[in-house]
Amino acid sequence: MTPVSSINARAMQALAEPEKSLSAQKVQESQEEAQSRPIRAGKDEYIPEEKSEPFGRYWMGKDEDGQPKVFFDDPEKAAGVPGGLEDAPDPEKADPEKKADGSEKADEKGERCICSTDQVDREIEKLKEKKEDLEKKLNTETDDKKVDNLQRQLEQVERELMEKDNDSYRKQHATFTRL
Repeated sequence: MTPVSSINARAMQALAEPEKSLSAQKVQESQEEAQSRPIRAGKDEYIPEEKSEPFGRYWMGKDEDGQPKVFFDDPEKAAGVPGGLEDAPDPEKADPEKKADGSEKADEKGERCICSTDQVDREIEKLKEKKEDLEKKLNTETDDKKVDNLQRQLEQVERELMEKDNDSYRKQHATFTRL
């Protein structure tokens, strides 16, 4: 093996110089090619189009009972799409059927649906009963180990209640039935 200090530095410089000259020639050639090419002027052009009916809008209106209601132009029913806006009934004139409590409504096809949160409500009631039962047991218990166990169970039930006893959970787990 030869030590690094004994490498001839002049030999390395001699190799590096021809590489530089080749790359310089390439750069010069590419600049000459670019100058010889004709320059094209890019233009932006305005092409007017017919105004179309806007869609995807929300607006306030009143339903058949005179109650305020939000209407929406569905983008999927836009003009030019089969079943577009011209085919759809006017939302200001069309009123979906619904009960006084608002649990029943008609969808786009005129079908009626019922929303039910009974199952979720029963689940929440069971959790509340379990919580009350655990609190009663906790108040009457004297053994420290059992008290700790009951407290852990009570905390778990309270966390579960906090998670489930809200509107978003009810909406996510509601069941819809077509009539």
